[in-house]
Amino acid sequence: MEKFIELSFGNFVISHGFDENNKEIEEHIAVDGFSKKTVSVARIKSLSEKYILTDYLDGRWIYWEYKEDYEIIKNKLQTL
Repeated sequence: MEKFIELSFGNFVISHGFDENNKEIEEHIAVDGFSKKTVSVARIKSLSEKYILTDYLDGRWIYWEYKEDYEIIKNKLQTL
């Protein structure tokens, strides 16, 4: 059974891969405020104090800013 977590996401960065010089190609998206999203735990790659990294379409990744407290999210993920 797939597990999900609900978080409040704000600004995000889409990583489209790397260029010929091995530099990451990023698209920065700014939004007004935060909105709740439900994400499959299987898509989560890492968690930092500012961003949660998830996979996306066609091998891309997204770094999401989130509103919740880092320790609370970390603990939720450990119990799933």
